[in-house]
Amino acid sequence: MRLVSTYLIGLIFGVGIAVSGMANPAKVLNFFDVAGTWDPSLIFVMGGAVMVAFIGYRIVLRRPAPIIDAKFHLPDNPRIDARLLGGSALFGVGWGIAGFCPGGALPALGTGRIEVFAFVAALIVGIFSAKGLMALTHARAARLLRRET
Repeated sequence: MRLVSTYLIGLIFGVGIAVSGMANPAKVLNFFDVAGTWDPSLIFVMGGAVMVAFIGYRIVLRRPAPIIDAKFHLPDNPRIDARLLGGSALFGVGWGIAGFCPGGALPALGTGRIEVFAFVAALIVGIFSAKGLMALTHARAARLLRRET
């Protein structure tokens, strides 16, 4: 049931991205070109997504647990820290340069365009690089903590 649910959610998301045009990097890049060929449609796509998520979370979180899991898995850290800000900035710069975000790039793989595959390959390398850097940081912090005790 969980696999079917995951597939259907991904399918609905991918169709939404494709129908809204957000799998087209030119559409996204035109949103950022406020002095030229500005296209405000991204505001409506994002606004619609925020409204659906806002209402959906209000309804779903009233339940004691999700339908297909024992508990809700919500973020533990409410702090706005350097990792959050740095990751957000890196995401925004990459989105502004490439016109793709991970959510839009995965459905765009179906177009067969080489730039989409290059972006997804870079995304995968970035994910593993970040995991490696975090492991090094945690190991270094653990060594420093052991020295202090």
